[in-house]
Amino acid sequence: MRICFGRGFARRLLASCLLIGGLVATPLNAARADDPVVPGTGTKIDQVGDDFEDEDWSYIFNGEKSSEEIDGNTRAPAGRSTNGRWYEGIKRGHPDVIRRVPTPEGGLPGSEGALLLQSLRTGIPGRISRELQQDDFVCNVHYRLKGMVPVWQSPSAVVRVFLPPVDEWENRTGPHFAFRVALETTVTKPRTGFLAVGSTTEKETYWPGMFIEFTSADGGRNPNDYAAIRVRANRRGGDYISKQIEVTGWWTLGISVTPDGQVHYYARPGIEDLRPEDRIASEFPYGYRAENLKTFFFNVCNGDDGRTWSSEWIIDDPSLYFIEGRR
Repeated sequence: MRICFGRGFARRLLASCLLIGGLVATPLNAARADDPVVPGTGTKIDQVGDDFEDEDWSYIFNGEKSSEEIDGNTRAPAGRSTNGRWYEGIKRGHPDVIRRVPTPEGGLPGSEGALLLQSLRTGIPGRISRELQQDDFVCNVHYRLKGMVPVWQSPSAVVRVFLPPVDEWENRTGPHFAFRVALETTVTKPRTGFLAVGSTTEKETYWPGMFIEFTSADGGRNPNDYAAIRVRANRRGGDYISKQIEVTGWWTLGISVTPDGQVHYYARPGIEDLRPEDRIASEFPYGYRAENLKTFFFNVCNGDDGRTWSSEWIIDDPSLYFIEGRR
């Protein structure tokens, strides 16, 4: 289904490309891509990811979700899939609906099962914030591989995502869904405390990715509904719109990390494999150079008003790849 867009989107996209945190930039900005790797290149790691073809696929919620990032409460034990490939995000909890469903029309050849992710209460259980909140659905990479994937192996993650028709989206301006990776780097920080001098190095985890963002028509500045992919993040930590979403239905998204520590973002409508021309951004998010990939995950967002469900997001064949022997 094609989405109707007005001139306001083009102006907003241009402004986002030209001015990011006060810096002149484009989606492929001054952080030039050094031999970017198309996501899906190399060897697929069968120990992680999922095809959702098992008719008995199920998820154990284990009680109320975690909201550690908001109130410090993890509410253990965490939720998990029975096949051991997915688990609840400890920072924000899992989506309220995690259910295998028939693959929507036009999906991958031979696919009969996909996964529905949807949420109503995305904040603290039992409370309503009426603010943007999000849930996390995390791929069990670190534990199933017994470690992280170093960037010299050019790890990449790919997923097919089914975007519902526009009239079925939550009628809210802001982020609705995200596909992200957890990366590790080493940072140098000044020592703290009384009479502290010098600096110290420590490991830091950060979470770049792509957000599917919707702007609802308001009859004024935004005369038409429109959707776009927002990239997180540039060198200064700023997010920016990189690609307009002109059609709903199936999309293929991918993220790769190259040995120089740079993150590359890819997106195209349809289910076909990603190509070099599908790259929408390359960045050193927050000015970091990645050293290891820890996992990939999905966010489901809504307004947490206790009444309005998030949009329905269906994913299929989320996969992780690496290039063997590359240094």
